[in-house]
Formats: sequence, C-alpha cells, structure tokens
Amino acid sequence: MTARRFFLLSLLSAALTADAAQPNYQVTIDGRTLQGTPLQQSTSQLLLLARDGSYQQVQLNEAENLRRLPGTFRSYSQSEIRGRLLREFGRNFDVSGTGNYLVVHPRGKHDQWAPRFEKLYRSFQVYFGARGVQLKPLRFPLIAIVFPTRSDFLRYAQRQGVSTSRSTRGYYSHQSNRIILYDVTAGRPSAPWHENASTIIHETVHQVAFNTGLHSRSAAPPRWVSEGLAMMFEAPGVWDARKHPRLTDRINRQRMEVFEEYRSTRPKGQLASLVTSDRVFHQNVLQAYSEAWALTFFLAETRPRQYTEYLLRTSQRKPFRAYSQQERLRDFTACFGDNLTLLEAHYLRFIDGL
Repeated sequence: MTARRFFLLSLLSAALTADAAQPNYQVTIDGRTLQGTPLQQSTSQLLLLARDGSYQQVQLNEAENLRRLPGTFRSYSQSEIRGRLLREFGRNFDVSGTGNYLVVHPRGKHDQWAPRFEKLYRSFQVYFGARGVQLKPLRFPLIAIVFPTRSDFLRYAQRQGVSTSRSTRGYYSHQSNRIILYDVTAGRPSAPWHENASTIIHETVHQVAFNTGLHSRSAAPPRWVSEGLAMMFEAPGVWDARKHPRLTDRINRQRMEVFEEYRSTRPKGQLASLVTSDRVFHQNVLQAYSEAWALTFFLAETRPRQYTEYLLRTSQRKPFRAYSQQERLRDFTACFGDNLTLLEAHYLRFIDGL
C-alpha cells in the first residue's frame, strides 16, 4: 500500500460516525467503480455503504484510484437505481416503481407483485405510528427481486453466497439490502397464492424494520426479535387491522399450532435462553420460530410501550460489535423488569388463554 493511500484511508475513519455529513468516496476494483461512504475499516479491508444501499467489502490490496468526491454521500435517485436494475436483470424483467419501492418482476406482472410491497410498508408505518413510534425516513429506495421460478432464485442466491434450505422461499439480505424471492405458483393462475403473500409480508417487515430504525444492519438485534416481529405481521389483523380488528385476527395460526405442540415439552426457564442467545435457532428451528412469535405477540399485546422501547434500545447499540449474553439480558430487563420467572408465567398464561 502506498503512503498516499494509507494516509487517505486514515482519513476515512473520521466519517464512520457521521450521518448527514458523510463523505462520498470512489474506488475501482477489477475495473468496477464503486461509490460509497466508509462504515468500518481494518488494515486490509474497508466496508462501504454504497449509493444503492448495499454493503460492499473492499480488499485494500485490490483497490485502485481511491479518492474523495466533491459533496457528501447520498443515495442514487430512484430513476438511477431503476436503470441499474434494468441493466442487471435484462429484458425478461420489468422494474416497477411504487413510491418507496422498486420491484423487479417478470415482464407483465406489475399488478401481481409491485403494489404488495408498498402496501406492507405503509401498514408497518401505520402500526408503529399508532404506538407513538416515529420511524426514520428511508435513505434509499427499497428493492425487491421476484424470480419466476425456484431454480432462478437458487442460482441467484448461490452467486450471492447465500445458503438456502428446501423450505426457503425468500430472504432479506443485510449485505445487498434487497428482498429476494420467487413465485411459488410458477405463474399458474389457479394455484394458491398465500405462500407468496406470506413471504412478501415476512421479508418486507425485515427490510422495512432494518431501514427505518427499528433494527440496525450494523448492530443486528437478537434473532428472536427480528423473526418474531416479521411473523407477527403475517397475521391479517396486524398488517390490515381495519378489515381484521379482532384479537383472534392478530394470531399467527401456523406459529400458534407449533407452539401448542411444543408447549408440553418446553423446558422451564426457556425465556432466559431465548433472550440471551440465538442458539435455540440452531437446535430446533420450528420451535424457536414459534417461541419467537409467541413472546413477541405477548409483549406487543400486553406491554406495547415497553416493547417498542426495547426495539429501539436494541437498534441503538454501537455498530459492528458482538452482542454478549450479559448485554442482551441487561437490555431486556431494563425494559421488562428483572423477574424473568414472573414474566414467563404471565407470558405462558397469556398464550395458553388465546
């Protein structure tokens, strides 16, 4: 590394905590030009927040022509990102703008796909606005990619280095800040569409939460928090309370059934394990997801002020630092009290009574 480049990279560290006045840099890697603002750096790597909202990991020994550009960092415009997406995905896809979203979808399928993401974004705003939470404005247009078949979806995920399972129908990528999914009906008009709808809801909630300040991409919350919120919104009474106003409409029936089956073998004191560690998600995924939904639903229904306070608390941690068990427990008890045994009893009684 040249002395000039080392000096310039040292200057980048001053931009890591700024927001409105973030500087804009340009770098060339293998002939590809990137523009972005630095988030984190080491002696060998630089993490850039790119102008399309993605995270770009730059190997410094491969970087060329690193320089600061005039002005401050800002997102590409929606029209600029739309043009980039059209070039990326080609003539078999349309790119539809819906206000806050750019949705890449098979040609001629605008009405089937594009409005749904925007509707969920607005439902999310209404839900938290009614609870007194002022969400942050979006910094970037939100992007969703819809592939026509599972094979197309799997090829894209593999190119992006994303591992999938047989049950994966879509995902939100922290790295690209995109939703990726596929049409499980394979375009058959008579096929049931509810699985597509559930995937859109779940992944859109992830994306919107990570882009409006409820979660932080650089300091992710415990897994039960992000997954529980997304699963809670899958119930029609949450994302469309005007048409579905009853408590029973807000219950995620699929997760409730799994939790009821799990209830008889659920270990005593499981609440503390869920709060302080993500390891339960590596032991039994279905049970962990059902518990994440059940705890989230209990807190949102019975302790809404403390729940939103907790969401914001977990989003305001220092970036790119591990979240220890002690810190997780401290943040949880600061919002819900330190008597976890009593809270767990109230929680289970509430779920059992649904």
